[in-house]
Amino acid sequence: MSWRYALANDRYTSSIGDRYSSLYYQSPSRLESSSSEQTTGRQLQRVLHYSMTPCRSLQGLRRSDCVLHDVDCDEVYPGIYIGDAAAAKNKTYLRMMGITHVLNAAEGCRYGQVDTGHSYYRDMPSIRYMGFPMVDAPTTDISRYFHVAAKFIDDAISCGGKILVHCLVGMSRSATCVLAYLMICRKMTAVDAIRKVRLRRDIRPNDGFLQQLADLDMELKRKNLYPY
Repeated sequence: MSWRYALANDRYTSSIGDRYSSLYYQSPSRLESSSSEQTTGRQLQRVLHYSMTPCRSLQGLRRSDCVLHDVDCDEVYPGIYIGDAAAAKNKTYLRMMGITHVLNAAEGCRYGQVDTGHSYYRDMPSIRYMGFPMVDAPTTDISRYFHVAAKFIDDAISCGGKILVHCLVGMSRSATCVLAYLMICRKMTAVDAIRKVRLRRDIRPNDGFLQQLADLDMELKRKNLYPY
């Protein structure tokens, strides 16, 4: 089963840029004046900067096997893998890993996107597919996909499956979707989610995505959806 998720009037760059591009133009004093209770994109930047990603191997799979298949993929949470375009297109590798779901956070044929689409996994009926037509730009409104991505990932894990969440290089768009899942479904704060994923993979969401994750963090706090 495969399907593509796109919202009405979806644009690669939209008014979201007016909200998040300002992160680049705020003076340091303004950024530093935020309350300690408020999550900001700048704070999440610091967490990324100071978090270390140790060299780890996938459980049950040596890192050399990733090299053998010419893919870049890491299990960042039980059953959740973040990878690059090569991992998503290598069907032999997907079968070997037992992947049951694929979330393409960069679906499309434009520069920086991955053109797997609906029919790519037609000969793999065991794989369920979802695609988001996004580019890796700070002005992209990735927040509109947070909840649908979280549900798709949660469905995969709940049924005992394994999901590959990928974009072009597996660092920004795909990582942001996984972080949103950990926040929404696993009740992690943005800081905890970043630290959790960084233990397994070097991720680098762009500044606009980090700000949108900070906004999600504040929204979940306001709704008292965190356990603390």
